[in-house]
Amino acid sequence: MGVTGVTGANGPSAAVLAIDAGNSKTDVALIGADGSVLGTGRSGGFQPPRVGVEAAVDVLARAVAEAAGAAGLRPGAPCADVVSACLANADLPVEERRLTAAVGARGWGVRTEVRNDTFAILRAGLSGADLPRGVAVVCGAGINCVGMLPDGRTARFPALGVISGDWGGGGGLAEDAMWWAARAEDGRGGPTGLARALPAHFGLASMAALIEALHLGAVPRGRMHELVPVLFAVAAAGDPVASAIVERQAGEVVALATVALERLGLLREDVPVLLGGSVLAARHPQLNDRIGELLAARAPLARLSVVTAPPVLGAALLGLDAVDAPHGAHAKLRAHFG
Repeated sequence: MGVTGVTGANGPSAAVLAIDAGNSKTDVALIGADGSVLGTGRSGGFQPPRVGVEAAVDVLARAVAEAAGAAGLRPGAPCADVVSACLANADLPVEERRLTAAVGARGWGVRTEVRNDTFAILRAGLSGADLPRGVAVVCGAGINCVGMLPDGRTARFPALGVISGDWGGGGGLAEDAMWWAARAEDGRGGPTGLARALPAHFGLASMAALIEALHLGAVPRGRMHELVPVLFAVAAAGDPVASAIVERQAGEVVALATVALERLGLLREDVPVLLGGSVLAARHPQLNDRIGELLAARAPLARLSVVTAPPVLGAALLGLDAVDAPHGAHAKLRAHFG
């Protein structure tokens, strides 16, 4: 079951237990009321759809135990006033409720708040101690978008893939690149440099060889994300097919951002729009510059920026918001994470 809570001699020893849990890794930080970092921990990916909720929360527990140990806390009562958990696969309100119950049952905090992990990117990218006001689009393995207002209203999307109308992120880009390259080689589509570049990345001579290798497991499907930088390189060289895929991704990012802004009444406001995730953090000029152009046409006052701060910072800042941390706590915490 993992740890069930850690404490000092006089009740909770931290204001916030911050958890950022993605599909590939989990980061945890114990934060004092003044914004000081008391201890951190890391464990594996958070994947309740694959392993079940309790086993997934066990993964969080390992990182919590590491952070508690680093903070010098002993097992016992809650270690923090609030658990601020931003979790992958918390895409629907019903999933957030179930995960809130499962995390809360571990007794790590006096109260528990669970959000989708995209909210961590949003809060990490907002400066100062101001309450969250803005929109974030994350484009990593997949794609998602959230928006928040200081009064607690949010804008969000199911982000469940094709069935909820989503396209893009590393998975979508790699699949599209493969689709066009396969058709170019066998004659069903027009020519593209992707047909040579994609198999060459794996030391193969043709798309037919790459398709066979992926199908039979000689090249694990998990390596398909490696094709995303290849796609951008081919697009940057002027290939029209690769460039069209990049253009489509830019359009998807802007569609998400503008709908979220409109839902919150911010479409014509001076407001931050934050970009996160590995695809957008790579700052490919052909993608990010095009996003800027398209967004300016739809939301002319929006301020676009890329978030490079670790998402656990966002989870921690949301926790400090929840406990009404004293002046200076947010800045101290942000300084720790650089």
